[in-house]
Amino acid sequence: MFRFALVGGVNTGTFFGCYLLLHPWMPYFAAYSLAFLLSMIGSFFLNTYFTYRTRPTWKKFALFPLTNVTNYLVQSVGLYALVTWAGMDDRIAPLVAAVVAIPFTYLISQRILVPRGTGRPSGDPGPSDPPGPSGPGSETDERHPSRLA
Repeated sequence: MFRFALVGGVNTGTFFGCYLLLHPWMPYFAAYSLAFLLSMIGSFFLNTYFTYRTRPTWKKFALFPLTNVTNYLVQSVGLYALVTWAGMDDRIAPLVAAVVAIPFTYLISQRILVPRGTGRPSGDPGPSDPPGPSGPGSETDERHPSRLA
């Protein structure tokens, strides 16, 4: 959880920095969406390597946006509500909306990036754990040719 929070802080900083850079050049919601997409790609790699200590694969990369669909929806509705209804400054509202979405994103990303039944990242067996199933299509097959890194 600590590593997820640390990555989340870095990701939020990346998102907010991109948002502030893009905001003068496009409408706030377009800047928000593009910044969100860019930070999501960075988040995938930080979460696979650092948070869950697993290798990125094309399958995980394809599924990872699902972790952010809920995040994006919660943040988008929150952003719109904060700016339109609450009158909050559109430079600050994305940060407030992001805080609300954190628990949802954690649970969904853990479900996608960590193999089921282990509670640990793949490649991190406990000292007395027998090796898990391997081979093409298994949850622990990190040697699959669709590997990103």
